[in-house]
Amino acid sequence: MNVTEERLAAVRSLLEQWEVDGIVVTYGDNYRWLSGFTGTNCTLVVTADQALLGTDFRYWEQAERQSPEFELVHMGRGEQFAQFVDLVKMVGGGRLVIEGSHVSIAKFRAWKKECADVEGVAFVARTTTVEGMRMVKTAAEIEMIREAAAITDAVMAQVNDLAKVGMTEKGLAWELEKRMREMGADDMAFDVIVAAGENGALAHHRPSDRPLQEGDSIVIDMGAKLNGYHSDLTRSFHMGENPDDKFWYVYNLVHMAQKNALENMKAGMTGIEIDALARDVIADAGHGDAFGHSLGHGVGLDIHEGPSLSFVSKPKVMAGSVVTVEPGVYLSGWGGVRIEDLVVVTKHGVEFLSHCPKTPIIKM
Repeated sequence: MNVTEERLAAVRSLLEQWEVDGIVVTYGDNYRWLSGFTGTNCTLVVTADQALLGTDFRYWEQAERQSPEFELVHMGRGEQFAQFVDLVKMVGGGRLVIEGSHVSIAKFRAWKKECADVEGVAFVARTTTVEGMRMVKTAAEIEMIREAAAITDAVMAQVNDLAKVGMTEKGLAWELEKRMREMGADDMAFDVIVAAGENGALAHHRPSDRPLQEGDSIVIDMGAKLNGYHSDLTRSFHMGENPDDKFWYVYNLVHMAQKNALENMKAGMTGIEIDALARDVIADAGHGDAFGHSLGHGVGLDIHEGPSLSFVSKPKVMAGSVVTVEPGVYLSGWGGVRIEDLVVVTKHGVEFLSHCPKTPIIKM
């Protein structure tokens, strides 16, 4: 049984559990995971004994190559809503799960309208469908994420030499992106974050024309996308060889919080429990209010996916999950520090996918 056949079997077991007849999949990362198809126009319908893939002329041959386990159905561009009913009829209607987090209201209404005359059809929205199965990565998936992480590591390690006083945040971000692509990244996992000085207090700051200055703390967050899979890495720096006591205090606090999480987290703990390993260190130092986001998130075909390592996430984290561990402290008017690594959660701890040194000093 190949990977696609295994995943189809897993989805079919969920249909029985959900007491439905089939599932409709239109979200790109979900249909790629389930079918192997990487085109941008796809509708999957999977039942206990059928697996249909609808797409148009542009992707027909591609779908034949990438998804041999699926029966292909022509769905012309601009006619997809009308032709969707053909897929439903081919599986005999019934109760069909749809991706509640990804299907727009307009699409849902169009589907209902087109299928109004199909006897017995009913749509059942679920917030998550195959996302739960995507959380545990195969060895092949982990290797692809590892390759993306290696590109990110190599470029982040150049920051100490690349960053110069007078260079703008935008200029440094572009230099980092250019080097990531030169090293083989298919795309960026997300827009590079370069946040200097007071801008570091903004966790998701967009690079600006602000020049780097001596004495700045600098937060850099970036990731590569390779073969559909993402990486995610953050390092924090100081522009100049003589950081003041405040920088070292904040940097060492965040580093200590991350270290405590990385050394003590393991599969079977809840997201809340893992988050607390870092959050409690920061809170005990009196800066709990300055750490306003979760400790981490899953990474894979999506840059943000399950599991969540947050102060409200009750599910247990499973072995084989790939997650970020990224505590931070953000102080308005001064700046911030975030340190992030990408790891595989195991039964006994973590396996590092990030290996970039933590060397915050940028010599001038």
